[in-house]
Amino acid sequence: MPCITLPDGSQRSFAQPVTVAEVAQSIGAGLARAALAGKVDGHLVDTSHLIVADAALSIITDKDGEGLEVIRHSTAHLLAYAVKELFPEAQVTIGPVIENGFYYDFSYARPFTPDDLTALEKRMSELAKRDIPVTRKELPRDEAVAYFKSIGEHYKAEIIESIPAEQGVSLYTEGDFTDLCRGPHVPSTGKLKAFKLMSVAGAYWRGDQRNAMLQRIYGTAWAKKEDLDAYLHRLEEAEKRDHRKLAKQLNLFHMQDDAPGMVFWHPNGWAIWQVVESYMRSKFREYGYQEVRTPTMMDRTLWEKSGHWENYHDNMFTTHSEARDFAVKPMNCPGHVQIFNYGLRSYRELPLRLAEFGSCHRNEPSGSLHGLMRVRGFTQDDAHIFCTERQVEGEVADFIVMLQKVYADFGFNDVLVKLSTRPEKRVGSDETWDKAEAALAAALRQNDLEYELQPGEGAFYGPKIEFSLKDTLGRVWQCGTIQLDFNLPVRLGAEYVDEDNTRKAPVMLHRAILGSLERFMGILIEHHAGAFPLWLSPVQMAVVNISQAQDGYTTQVAETLRAAGFRVHLDLRNEKITYKIREYSLQKLPYILVIGDKEMAADLVAVRTRKGEDLGQMSMAVLLQHLQSELQAGSTV
Repeated sequence: MPCITLPDGSQRSFAQPVTVAEVAQSIGAGLARAALAGKVDGHLVDTSHLIVADAALSIITDKDGEGLEVIRHSTAHLLAYAVKELFPEAQVTIGPVIENGFYYDFSYARPFTPDDLTALEKRMSELAKRDIPVTRKELPRDEAVAYFKSIGEHYKAEIIESIPAEQGVSLYTEGDFTDLCRGPHVPSTGKLKAFKLMSVAGAYWRGDQRNAMLQRIYGTAWAKKEDLDAYLHRLEEAEKRDHRKLAKQLNLFHMQDDAPGMVFWHPNGWAIWQVVESYMRSKFREYGYQEVRTPTMMDRTLWEKSGHWENYHDNMFTTHSEARDFAVKPMNCPGHVQIFNYGLRSYRELPLRLAEFGSCHRNEPSGSLHGLMRVRGFTQDDAHIFCTERQVEGEVADFIVMLQKVYADFGFNDVLVKLSTRPEKRVGSDETWDKAEAALAAALRQNDLEYELQPGEGAFYGPKIEFSLKDTLGRVWQCGTIQLDFNLPVRLGAEYVDEDNTRKAPVMLHRAILGSLERFMGILIEHHAGAFPLWLSPVQMAVVNISQAQDGYTTQVAETLRAAGFRVHLDLRNEKITYKIREYSLQKLPYILVIGDKEMAADLVAVRTRKGEDLGQMSMAVLLQHLQSELQAGSTV
């Protein structure tokens, strides 16, 4: 006679074992129709799952995050069902849930085409409309292997053979299609109403290039059609904002095979870079950082002492000279410790904040490179704070204030925060970890920040806080971090003389706000869709004449604006004014200043925005005041 405890604390007793679906039905017909799965004592199960003893139960619907995951996993199986119906010779392999959707890998003699995807999507819709029940059964391992071999599904058989012999496996059947899966799945295909197949790509079996090449079909699935439509719209917007396309349109940068994962910055792109770097440098000064510069390449022995050679060697670019091994730095930390170690330090010097726009290189796999978002050569707005244990909380709190100000100035006001605590394998005593974690949490509370706790996700050398930006499309980018390190100062012999005249290792705080400047530039480009606010725009305005009669006055206006510190393009070409205006609008310049005979005669300029707004005629004094006000306000017009 199981007693079921529901999320609101209420209880329901049943005279015999009961399924999740039957519990939902006892609560209400609406909930029974909406039920996709259940969570019994914290474990996701099918609605057909039989509860035989007292348990806590949550009914999972499409309003729950787990419900969407069940929908996506079930849709992957629906895709496999459709593939087997249309292409019976294809073999199915694996089909997991991924962010915003799913994929399924297939072995098939010829490449799937866009027309095939259209046909598969149509068949999936037909199978969904038939509302076919999805049922689960368990088999002994060897019996399951024999079954899949008998139907020619050798990849599935290979997966099951890797499972211990004493362990059973679960199979799910919908119509004529049976697949291996842990589940859970929706109770019937009719629950799958909003999906789309997106693309097909190659993938090696089990991710090993020595194995057979499979075909991976990607799809997306949502609870409702309006959610699917909104997601597809976001993808369209993301395509328009792709930083690689905008870089070509706005002449910002390019990349080529001669330097994979490295950036060739053009004048426009480098102008933005310099503004970003100059801004960050001003923040370094404001918050008490001293800027340093460390070598790009250092001897292997230093990397061995720091632990990077053993744990990170495959990602490092190395070279050999005069019987010595060297490595191009993948990070700046060991170099900053060398500066700390130069001379005997006193507690009176702490906290010592060392900052660097450090040029780093990492040997990322070529297949993972992606424009500015994943590169091999990058620059970090890196800094390390050497402090005492009692200074940690205050330093972290001050860093958070600095970080929030920086993000807001760049137009990011939605910041997600995560606190990662001690992993199983770690250095340092539990007492030290207790203090460190408490200090980070206290600094977050001091700044009134809500955060997600990630138990066990800290680094082996200390806990950390991660800061992620949400852009205009709602995408999340992890950029900022502050990590507490007990390990590296000890490994590299960093010490200071404390008040009691004893020598102690400092606590080292690794911190970054933008992270990789290259990646942050890519995020900025996409966030603003290339239409940068005035202070960031590589060219802030174009000054254009209508005819050659205004050349002298037009040049004078441009020189006045340049003298005031603005980045100005002067255009005296013999082109139609409509052509010029259109050209600079497409280049997303914040302002276009037009000068004709009337403006020249009255010492005025006609001001237009990139959105096509006509702000009318202004004197130079009024224009400069308008521009300065916009710079001070940080407007994103």
